[in-house]
Amino acid sequence: MKAIQITGERKVAVIEKEKPQLKQGEVLVKIKYVGFCGSDLNTFLGKNPMVKLPVVPGHEIGAIIEAVADDVPEIFKPGTPCTVNPYTSCGHCTSCRNGRPNACRYNQTFGVQRDGAMSEYIVVPWQKVITDTDITPRDFALIEPMSVGFHAVARGEVNDLDIVMVIGCGMIGIGAVVRAVLRGARVIAVDMDNEKLDLAKRLGATYTINSKTEDVHARLIDITGNNGPDVIIEAVGAPTTYQMAINEVAFTGRVVCIGYAKTEIAFETKYFVMKELDIRGSRNAMPEDFRAVMEYIKRGTCPVDELISGIYLPEQAQDALEKWAANPGKVFRILVSFD
Repeated sequence: MKAIQITGERKVAVIEKEKPQLKQGEVLVKIKYVGFCGSDLNTFLGKNPMVKLPVVPGHEIGAIIEAVADDVPEIFKPGTPCTVNPYTSCGHCTSCRNGRPNACRYNQTFGVQRDGAMSEYIVVPWQKVITDTDITPRDFALIEPMSVGFHAVARGEVNDLDIVMVIGCGMIGIGAVVRAVLRGARVIAVDMDNEKLDLAKRLGATYTINSKTEDVHARLIDITGNNGPDVIIEAVGAPTTYQMAINEVAFTGRVVCIGYAKTEIAFETKYFVMKELDIRGSRNAMPEDFRAVMEYIKRGTCPVDELISGIYLPEQAQDALEKWAANPGKVFRILVSFD
C-alpha cells in the first residue's frame, strides 16, 4: 500500500508498505483523508524534538471501516465513516489514574512518537474508532484538531459569565473560539491575519484584534473596562503570546496553554502571585471533546469548506508542506487525499 514518509529535514517520500493485517480486537480502517497539523510541519522543518525520523505523519483522520475482527462489537460495520482517537494511554501513570488519559505520561500520538495514518490503511483497536454515519470522511479529518481547542476551553472552565481571549486563530484556536461561544462566553479573537479574524467573527467572536496593526492592551482596556479577560487561551506557542497571556489576563484569571514554545520564555512572575493566577496546560483531547465537535459539525453551521486550505494527493505532499512553510499564517488545514 502507498504511504507518505518524512525522511529528513524538508524531505518527503511516497513509499510502499505492507498492508496491515487484522488481529483480534482490531479494526482495519481505509484512509480517505488525513490532515497535516503543526506538529507535522515542525517535523518537516526539523523542529520537532519528539519525532525520530523517518516517520509516517498524520493523526487527523477521516476514513471508513474496511473490516473488523470477529471479536469486535457489532456496531462497527464495514463501510461506516469514522475517525480514530490517535493517542495512547498506559492506564497506570498518574494522568491515567486521575481520569485524564489525554495527558498520559507515556502517550504515543500517531505521526509523532509512532508512525501515523498517512497511508492507505491502518489497523487500530476497536476502542479507538469513532463512528458517525452523518459525518463524511472529509469532515471527520477536521474533528481531532478542533477537539484540541474544545479541550482547552474545558480546561479553562469557561462559562457564560466569562470574557475569553483566544490568541491565535488557526485550526486549534478556531476550535477554542467555537467552544467558548457555545458555552455562552463573550470571545475576543486575536491574530495577525484579517481573514482568520473575519472567520472567527462569523463563528461568534464578539471582538477581534489584529495584534500586528492594533494595540492589544489598549483594546483590552476598552473591551473589559480595564479588568482584562477572565480566561486567555494561548494557541500560538510564541514567547510574545505567552507573555501577553500572563500580562493581560484578569486578576484571579485562568491562562490555558496549548502552544509549544520553541525557546525559553521570561515572565514577570510577580503576576503569578499578585493576580493569583491559574495557569493550566492543555494537551490533546478527551473523548467527550471529540463528541462535542462531532455534534457541532452535524449542526451544519460550521463553514468546513473554509477550514480546508487545500486537498493534495500523496505525491504532492512535499509541495503542500513547502507552501505551508512559506506562508504559515494563511493555512487552516491541509488535507491529503487517499480517496
